[in-house]
Amino acid sequence: MEWLNRMTKAIQYIEQHIDGELTSEDVAKAACSSTFHFQRMFYMLTNVTLAEYIRKRRLTLAAQELAMTDARVIDIAFKFGYDTPESFAKAFCKAHGITPTAARQPGVTLKAFPRLSFHFSLRGDQDMDYRIEQKEAFSVLGKKLHVTCADDENLEAIPAFWNEMNSSGMSDYLCKLSPESKMYGICLHMDMETQYYDYMIAVDTPAASLEETKKFEIEEIPAATWAIFTAIGPVPDAVQKTWQRIFQEWLPATGYEHTGGPEMEVYPPHDDPFDPRHRCEIWIPVTKK
Repeated sequence: MEWLNRMTKAIQYIEQHIDGELTSEDVAKAACSSTFHFQRMFYMLTNVTLAEYIRKRRLTLAAQELAMTDARVIDIAFKFGYDTPESFAKAFCKAHGITPTAARQPGVTLKAFPRLSFHFSLRGDQDMDYRIEQKEAFSVLGKKLHVTCADDENLEAIPAFWNEMNSSGMSDYLCKLSPESKMYGICLHMDMETQYYDYMIAVDTPAASLEETKKFEIEEIPAATWAIFTAIGPVPDAVQKTWQRIFQEWLPATGYEHTGGPEMEVYPPHDDPFDPRHRCEIWIPVTKK
């Protein structure tokens, strides 16, 4: 598949430049992809960010050089992108549990993070329905949570955020402000380098200016072409599994790429989210490659 070849080329590029200047933009270019789309795909396919993968590969190779050569620690630190021996020693100790100097002792245990490889796997055991829609820009009103996907923190923090909004009555309050709106769970301002983004629980901004809206934040969702998927089953499991399938199955198998814009979960208001028949949608902004 095309995506398999592109990912393989990206890994080859990383290995060829692992001891030189290496940017996410250059790696994405090697995969003929936008930087955001490549970083998002890389993380969803490997469960490690691109920056973390490069860091772990460099520390793996640095450990090998320390164990097998007489090169100075400072030279190895500079070779693998560290500005000072101190920053290298700190990162090395965190990765291997010992100092760079100790890595030269006979019989020490070092950790290796192997080079990634991608393989095609036929699935097709479950249909994945979707539709493509164009939507003009619109604004939403709601509350935000600043969250990270490091260590899968978002998988616990976001459901807890929903529980807090529901138990406090804030979700119902939002629905009353915009009674014709569905509920949105929106991923905004995603930074794949730091792994942080804002998650917003929101409704369409009311047409009338209301005094009550001042306690909420407003965000503009840009016009986009959306790939829309249906998640069926109790929240959050059904939603999380659908997210995984979008990035692991649908995007690699199609000619579409993520544009880097906001992602949305769209929920019917007042439905029971724990009902096995519960239906919601996931909206991904896409462009045809």
